[in-house]
Amino acid sequence: MIEKIRDRVLSLREQILAHNVAYYEKDAPSISDHEYDLLLQELRALEEAYPQLQTKDSPTQFVGGRVSARFSSVQHPAALLSLDNAFNEEDLQAFLERLRKNGITQQQQLAELKIDGLTLAVSYRNGKLEKAATRGDGFSGEDVTANVLAIRSIPKKLKNAPGQITLRGEIYMPKKGFYALNRDREENGESSFANPRNAAAGSLRQLDPAVTGSRNLEAFFYDVVFSEGESFSTQEELLQRLQSYGLPVNPKYRLCRSMEEIVDYIQDIAAERHDLPYDIDGLVFKLNQIAPRELLGATGKFPRWAIAYKFPPEQAETIVEDVIVSVGRTGVLTPTACLKPVFLAGSTISRATLHNEDNICSKDVRIGDHVLIQKAGDVIPELVRVLVEKRSGNEVSFRMPHICPSCGKPAYRPEGEAAWRCLNMHCPARIYEQLVHFASKKAMDIDGMGPAVVKQLLERGLIQDIADIYSLQKDDLLQLERFGRKSAENLIAAIAASKNKPLGRLLFALGIRHVGERVGKVLAARFVNLEQIMNADMEQLTGIDEIGSIIAESILEYFSQPQNRELIQRLAQLGLNLQGDLRPQEETRLSGKKVVVTGTLPGISREEAKALLEQAGAQVLSSVSKKLDYLLMGKNPGSKETKARELGIPILSWEEIQQLLKSEKNND
Repeated sequence: MIEKIRDRVLSLREQILAHNVAYYEKDAPSISDHEYDLLLQELRALEEAYPQLQTKDSPTQFVGGRVSARFSSVQHPAALLSLDNAFNEEDLQAFLERLRKNGITQQQQLAELKIDGLTLAVSYRNGKLEKAATRGDGFSGEDVTANVLAIRSIPKKLKNAPGQITLRGEIYMPKKGFYALNRDREENGESSFANPRNAAAGSLRQLDPAVTGSRNLEAFFYDVVFSEGESFSTQEELLQRLQSYGLPVNPKYRLCRSMEEIVDYIQDIAAERHDLPYDIDGLVFKLNQIAPRELLGATGKFPRWAIAYKFPPEQAETIVEDVIVSVGRTGVLTPTACLKPVFLAGSTISRATLHNEDNICSKDVRIGDHVLIQKAGDVIPELVRVLVEKRSGNEVSFRMPHICPSCGKPAYRPEGEAAWRCLNMHCPARIYEQLVHFASKKAMDIDGMGPAVVKQLLERGLIQDIADIYSLQKDDLLQLERFGRKSAENLIAAIAASKNKPLGRLLFALGIRHVGERVGKVLAARFVNLEQIMNADMEQLTGIDEIGSIIAESILEYFSQPQNRELIQRLAQLGLNLQGDLRPQEETRLSGKKVVVTGTLPGISREEAKALLEQAGAQVLSSVSKKLDYLLMGKNPGSKETKARELGIPILSWEEIQQLLKSEKNND
């Protein structure tokens, strides 16, 4: 008997450790959170019943993450523990009873939302952000300071904070941002993230901070790990103090004085959770009074004064009736499961994304299968797993087509990508999706030109590409269904108004791979016009902090295509705004010069200095080479100074550069 139990314990440990690697290190979970919790619950119960089988290296005894070799390690000033779980009211009642047995008679629980994200510890010195790290194993985490500095929602300076303070918070990705990111990744032939939590983790743990900065990451802070000379009497006071520092704090916390009030809070949040702009997987109940927490202490993994209530998983069983394949604007072929309609999380679900060929194969999805579905982040319906035990033998395997379902041309799966792609630039489905994207609200915002109108314009041969939109006349639109004189005039006016949209919008609207809203704005802010962007080289592009090599290569590839350059020329002739936000000043001695900035400059940030140099007509590069004209050097310059001296590059101080900025070129 004991041998069978020992075998089960060892099997559970092996499974959980493998899932920990997938979840914490690869940001690609292999099972749902609920299934993982059940495995951990079973292991904990067996170890409690048979203490002789418990070992220090059991996953019940430590936090699941490890520090990746890709990042340097940061020691936390205090352990960042996990939380024990409650799955029902009985578990919560047992938690309150344990507190009573430990002498806590006056119980007030502060209830907070359990944001489904990634734990982060951020240290500030004299109000300035100094260090940021992931939780890791709870004692040390990964140094992600450069990436956190790129996240706009996390303050770089605090107001009225103690000299040294380390805060704990949660990095998360809003549902809208998660949906947009997965859509873009699928369009680019990349694998999708399973849920917002993994999207946030994958975005934060990038080697290129520019990628992190381009993702829509947010944060909520909820705890103080270490504070120099400052204390708090309650959790409620702590949250209010964090807000006074200027930190984002989730406002939906509530003080609960009884089990009845705890149940009310659970019911209230359960009723509105689907309408929240971010994903939550439960609630956290903490003893509000802080002083008794030290007496209660913690186990090796959990504090005894707090518990996480997990919502039951909202999943539903249905049947895959068919699999269809759609073609996106970049040519990516995306499979979608057509499901027997089922009600789930507030709406009727009849389709679920299958992402790509690898996902279908790994889950072995077949037409006719009984499957379990859920809403990823309560937004996108996804297929969790196939119920293999319900197979009848009549199910039909599905294979991705090797020809485009829209144009019939061969499809191709590039090496290293997860998606099949139609390479035909004239594919009707690609053109349709490109036009819909171009006219969409966040792109050129052509009100009245939605998918149905685009479809009619294409079917009637009134447009064939983006530029044709600007040649449409009122009489053309009167041919369309449900178009009268007024609606035609309104659309013509909206098309004309879109010509004046900022260049950043146009860059996003063109559908260049990896160029989203944020990157479009960044490019428009750093170049005088679109012609400069078209003629920029790799070094100029990657010299911009928020643009890495992948984005730069995509931009270079797009503008290397003759048909794309011809399209830009036509748009210019049609009167679209191709001017960037950067305005050239009067010519200076720096016009046309190549400059690298290094070190800490007096009284100005490097980004501000770069912007001034570019306004003066200089090209700001990221690396030192023979073609460089000047090295602008501040304090602690590093290896760039050594290389510049070896190459004989003139080295100037900020004061010397300022003199050149003020000098007119014709006075040289």
